[in-house]
Amino acid sequence: MKYNAEALVVATKEIGLEVNADETKYMIMSRDQNAGRIYIMKTDNSSIERVEEFKYLGTTLTNKNSIQEEIKSRLKLGNACYYSMQNFLSSS
Repeated sequence: MKYNAEALVVATKEIGLEVNADETKYMIMSRDQNAGRIYIMKTDNSSIERVEEFKYLGTTLTNKNSIQEEIKSRLKLGNACYYSMQNFLSSS
């Protein structure tokens, strides 16, 4: 993993770009119990943080490749929408 991160940094420098370490994070998807631990990977003078979950295109991805968190999130959003529109929906 560290080799791939270093290769990314080198490749971006070759074409004139720079990796923003503050905005870059990585996640390893696994069923292993140790997959939830957060590690920081150092490349050059920057560090890249390991995360347990993140949102991509509105979908929550977790390191355990579980859909339960996504279902809970969508139910919360649906309930919030329903309760915010409850007065409008019940008016005649």
